[in-house]
Amino acid sequence: MYKKLRTLQTIDESGAVLIVRLQNAEVAERVAEAAITGGFRALEITLSIPGAVDVIRRLAAKHGPNGVAIGAGTVLDEHSAYECIRAGADFLVSPQLNPAMIRTANRYQIPTVSGAYTPTELVNSAEAGADILKLFPTEAGGIPYVKSVLAPLAHLPIMPAGGVTLENVGEWFAAGVAGVGVGSYVTKAWQPDGDFNRVTKAAKEFLSAVAEARR
Repeated sequence: MYKKLRTLQTIDESGAVLIVRLQNAEVAERVAEAAITGGFRALEITLSIPGAVDVIRRLAAKHGPNGVAIGAGTVLDEHSAYECIRAGADFLVSPQLNPAMIRTANRYQIPTVSGAYTPTELVNSAEAGADILKLFPTEAGGIPYVKSVLAPLAHLPIMPAGGVTLENVGEWFAAGVAGVGVGSYVTKAWQPDGDFNRVTKAAKEFLSAVAEARR
């Protein structure tokens, strides 16, 4: 199977992408490792983390052969896109429509998740060649908004990023989303006492809720 199709299949089968946006590379890598132990197979390491490209390189080299898709997030330009691809990123995520990023990724057959909010932005992102549409920001409109958007645009693979919790993940899937992005519930689970086993536990709980919602 082509690598691009394999990555998209991994994201689709997972139903969830873990958004790792933390204060430093060491913590981000520990959280990613704990989440992978908990079952996550698609993770987005955001470039807002100092040293993120090196984290992507290490995680991709270690876990890529085992079917884990390591993506790069907050990819804002063509140069960053190429550097992440060289480091082994399996997919690229932007918070906005960035045709240059999508064009670079398509050149090297790397899937893209393009940020968009309005119907116009969503359709423009699809026309630009994005594989998945990241609904962002999500908290303002929430589930009612995505229901409204998907009524006329049900063919678009929309993935909310933000506002998804253990309690409401079923409602998001019922609204018609293709998958969900989740961050703090899993990535900050270690913070009360520094126990990264809490991240593994939260990952298992969240993925179990996703699986139940999709049934």
